[in-house]
Amino acid sequence: MDKIITVRPQGTHISKQQLPNFEGISANTAGSKHLCMHLVVIPPGGKAVAHYHDGYETVIYIIQGKAETRYGENLEQSTINEAGDFLFIPPNLPHQPVNLSDTEQVIAVVARNDSNEQESVVVYEVSETK
Repeated sequence: MDKIITVRPQGTHISKQQLPNFEGISANTAGSKHLCMHLVVIPPGGKAVAHYHDGYETVIYIIQGKAETRYGENLEQSTINEAGDFLFIPPNLPHQPVNLSDTEQVIAVVARNDSNEQESVVVYEVSETK
């Protein structure tokens, strides 16, 4: 490929993580071979389904809002991030972002070294007992 591809999102779709995503760069939209990038919105009071990305790293930049990301085995650890923060999520690490506001949405740019965007997403079941 020897040209620049522009993708203008025409709307959102609901991801496997059950969040609205604005379609961005992927193998499907731009012919990318190793990357995807899109915009995700977590509605006020909303959260994603717990999940991990099988074999792929994820980088997130929060544009707006404040979120808690629960992560690790049974989501027992957490970090709180806000607009201006970058997050790095290693491959196969279970995680679940949660919007901490009941009035403001969280908006973030998500990039992953998986050009198929949703193919590596695996829903993570949290154990009730240890």
